[in-house]
Amino acid sequence: MAMPNLTNSVLYLDGVEVAFDGYKALRGLSLVLERGEMRAIIGPNGAGKTTMMDIITGKTRPDSGEVYFDGWQDLTLLDEATIAELGIGRKFQKPTVFESQSVEDNILLALKAPRTVFATLWGRPAQDQAERVDSILATIRLAGQRRNLAQSLSHGQKQWLEIGMLLAQDPKLLLVDEPVAGMTDAETAQTAELLRDIARDHSVVVVEHDMDFVRALGVKVTVLHEGAVLAEGPLDVVSADPRVIEVYLGR
Repeated sequence: MAMPNLTNSVLYLDGVEVAFDGYKALRGLSLVLERGEMRAIIGPNGAGKTTMMDIITGKTRPDSGEVYFDGWQDLTLLDEATIAELGIGRKFQKPTVFESQSVEDNILLALKAPRTVFATLWGRPAQDQAERVDSILATIRLAGQRRNLAQSLSHGQKQWLEIGMLLAQDPKLLLVDEPVAGMTDAETAQTAELLRDIARDHSVVVVEHDMDFVRALGVKVTVLHEGAVLAEGPLDVVSADPRVIEVYLGR
């Protein structure tokens, strides 16, 4: 099946439907993410945001619809491990880091948990690895904390560390779920900067409720409602949409 229209997109969802015990969680969801694009996904609880992430990562299989990654990989045919190896990394809302290990060792452990068997057999040279760790620590604003135990970090810093552990796996696409929940205002502002830095050479999907944070990202926004796209465009445009105000922002 030739899909020339897909080749430029890193993620392509069309007409995706899924029901759980008769409840339709997604009702014809369609979304296209270009390579190198960062997109914010917003919407009320129950809009289908988590289900969408579950389908992209292979945790849930859709009942119908198309889901393609990197132009041609049909994600509906693949399991979670295979999808992760293709280069889709997911960060859940609650950070999971190795508390009793140093910040640096958390990144090293992630580097050494390769996506493919070849990386296990032919591990990175020490020099290459050290440079990679330095680069990731700089990106996630934790270079000054590298020797500290992860348990000593603030909640926000643990979120950054987990994003760094995802980066160590070198994903093409990062799915980030409510990264600033529970963060201070200062951490929230820094997280927006951090994700903008990452988006220079990765594709990123950010699910978030914090509108100030979404505004700081300065990216195209997709509004989900009842399992489908309600509106899409710059935040100022979707915020002014009467339907979006009614179902989401007006609450």
